[in-house]
Amino acid sequence: MSVDLIELQSATVRFGSKVALTDVNLRVARGDRIALVGANGAGKSTLLRAAHGLVPLATGRRVVGSSHAPRIAMVFQRPFMLQLSLRANIELGLMLLGVPRAARRERAMHSLERVGLAAEALRNARVLSAGQQQRAALARAWALQPDVLLLDEPTASLDPTAKREVETLIGEFVSQGITVMMSSHNLGQVKRLASRVVYLEHGRVLADVPTERFFNGPLPTEADLFLKGELPWT
Repeated sequence: MSVDLIELQSATVRFGSKVALTDVNLRVARGDRIALVGANGAGKSTLLRAAHGLVPLATGRRVVGSSHAPRIAMVFQRPFMLQLSLRANIELGLMLLGVPRAARRERAMHSLERVGLAAEALRNARVLSAGQQQRAALARAWALQPDVLLLDEPTASLDPTAKREVETLIGEFVSQGITVMMSSHNLGQVKRLASRVVYLEHGRVLADVPTERFFNGPLPTEADLFLKGELPWT
């Protein structure tokens, strides 16, 4: 039986006069691989932040697992790196989590090894390439040992090689039993990585279906137009 880790119930998010999400209902269960798709401004990034609890809800509720609150890690589209060594960037997150000093370095180095960046551990994190920084952000998330990993356009602006590397790492998270929810404009990536697709338009969820159904229908008209690349300008 699936276990809900996060649930949004009739969630609405406003930024001033702008309504970013409207009456969203979403359940994230253990083992889910969810892709959020939709045009720019559809509400994908806001939905990720609402699921994490990073933005307040104007109306509705956010409910987390009843047995224990899931540990959530989020990787943003442009990861923020402090002017420190790569290893120190990861150790700082572990320190804030309360991990004892003796264990922080071991966990940081282990996570860097998992993403192929152990040799860069003492380099200033800000001088790494975009692809390396994205892998470093995944290492930082891995070190936190999350139950849920939220990814906001994890391969945007990366070259094809870096995209493949990041996708491989996301697959490793999944193989470890970590629940993944990601936004993506790359429909090929959605096919490869997701088991479920949530389509948003103007802050509303118009479809929440298994990946196979999303690509083979039937779908609501708006989602079908998006998939065909025929969504009209508004």
